[in-house]
Amino acid sequence: MSTLATPETVLLAKPRGYCAGVDRAVQTVEQALELYGPPVYVRKQIVHNKHVVNTLERRGAIFVDETEEVPEGATVIFNRL
Repeated sequence: MSTLATPETVLLAKPRGYCAGVDRAVQTVEQALELYGPPVYVRKQIVHNKHVVNTLERRGAIFVDETEEVPEGATVIFNRL
């Protein structure tokens, strides 16, 4: 006899999305790309979602670990982390 419970029904919430903070962070990068054009450097990944990160990278966001990686005079967005 298995001790694992198996659900009979799985419900998915619609619409699904991000928390408000992640949504604002993604919008900030998108707006910076529109205002300043690529590249826009972003210190640390703003979301742990590879699809979102890849989409932003294709648009011109460059994620860096340290500010020393950002060229002088470049547009950069700082993450609080």
